[in-house]
Amino acid sequence: MSTCSAASRALSEPLAATAATARTWLFVEQPGPWGARAVTQSHLDPALGRALERAAAGTGVRVALIRRPGRHPDRHRPARRRVYLAHTLPGRSWVRTAVLDGPEPLRDLDAGAMTALGAGEHGGRWEPYGGDPLALVCTNGRRDRCCALLGRPLATELAADGTAEVWETTHLGGHRFSPTLLVLPHGYAYGRLAGHAVKGLLDELRRGRVVTDGCRGRSAWDRPGQAAELAVRALTGERGADALTVTGTEGAAPEWRVTVSGPAGRGWRATVVADTAVPPLPASCGGAPEPLPRMTVAAVVPR
Repeated sequence: MSTCSAASRALSEPLAATAATARTWLFVEQPGPWGARAVTQSHLDPALGRALERAAAGTGVRVALIRRPGRHPDRHRPARRRVYLAHTLPGRSWVRTAVLDGPEPLRDLDAGAMTALGAGEHGGRWEPYGGDPLALVCTNGRRDRCCALLGRPLATELAADGTAEVWETTHLGGHRFSPTLLVLPHGYAYGRLAGHAVKGLLDELRRGRVVTDGCRGRSAWDRPGQAAELAVRALTGERGADALTVTGTEGAAPEWRVTVSGPAGRGWRATVVADTAVPPLPASCGGAPEPLPRMTVAAVVPR
């Protein structure tokens, strides 16, 4: 049986503008097995998982679990867990982290706290993270087998190389683009890349430069914004991770006009169209083929 990632590759489905949308991410370490909906189907207290998801709904915060690559037994006893908060807007991106002795600090993340985090206000919560780029690889085979088959080897290779802080994670969206990867603090998502290519882009992002090969978009933007930003990068050759900002989006499906601002007062207006005249594809393994709209940039003009 063909996998969803093989079908997507065979039809050359574009990667651009397919990243999950989240201005802020909350990653919670949880070893052991993960279910398809891992935040509530793992050894994390499901009541806590449900509370975090309810609090994050509509705030721009996305919640996921993480674990170290390799063997990850959960011995069912209290253990310290690493947590990360990351905000991904250009010029305002940050990562905060802590090692928690128990779940109580997570229970404090109510709707008010999540709203502030989604707006980029961490309020001094936890400590600033200043290490190597965070590389988060989706490996949740219960969600989609492509993530396990393609994601786990990539996570293992990157961890062995030691060029980044590498974690497995539960869901980044877009299983058919496996292996999928999110890099923080900037929040750029990637797909279909081998280990040597990922190591190269991590080295560039460490220097504050974006690699657009294999890039799905910056999670801070919605899909039209992701398409417009990548189109401006292709037009101008701009590499600076924080050089471009999506400052406005007008219109509604199937056509948007997206404004992108850049250095020295430069700006562009992109016309983005949702193309629905595409071959049907399964969004996940085992799913029925369906038309999956692609974001096409019809024009980019200076403003």
